[in-house]
Amino acid sequence: MSFDVICFDCDSTLSKIEGIDELADRVGLGESMAKLTDAAMNGEVLLEAVYEQRLSLIRPDRDSIEWLADLYIAQIVDGVREVFATLTSPDKELHIISGGLRQAILPLARYLGLPENQVHAVDIYFNEDGSYRDYDRNSPLARSGGKAEICRRLLNSQGSLVMIGDGKTDMEAKQAGAVVIGFGGVVDRPVVREQADFYCAEPSLVSVLAYIL
Repeated sequence: MSFDVICFDCDSTLSKIEGIDELADRVGLGESMAKLTDAAMNGEVLLEAVYEQRLSLIRPDRDSIEWLADLYIAQIVDGVREVFATLTSPDKELHIISGGLRQAILPLARYLGLPENQVHAVDIYFNEDGSYRDYDRNSPLARSGGKAEICRRLLNSQGSLVMIGDGKTDMEAKQAGAVVIGFGGVVDRPVVREQADFYCAEPSLVSVLAYIL
């Protein structure tokens, strides 16, 4: 099976962390936020029900986003660089599609050689002094069904698309006609194991190549 467009989630797929939980931990809200994130990723609550709530409590400033960007790279999942090196070719388009914060993910994308316009995530806005102002409330990725929306945009009528991710929101890509590979190498979620077309539980992302090439 060969795909024209290959899309990756970021948190717990390309990096071993959940960015929003790390930001919460940094301001002493770790435990309560982790429960909300987990509920959303397991499909127990809608993403939009927790998205605004988490950010309005954490209020991440510019410094914390830069700190998170470094952490994403430091905690990269085994095999990610190898996977991107293997898949990078003129006839394939690689994308990151994440409900995470775009400014924190862009340095990881650069590290993997991915251009900014192939990173789809939620923009965050700061005041002049670097304090938190808001996030892009119009982003489809801050609500349920958003990943399917982005996949539809990327999937031209002739093409084929595969989405690789660890959460219930990644399974939404199937609504757009995508093939979904569940990655359980960081977090093993029963809902993803059940709903994905293929499932990889090995800790290295290299395991997904068997289903892509």
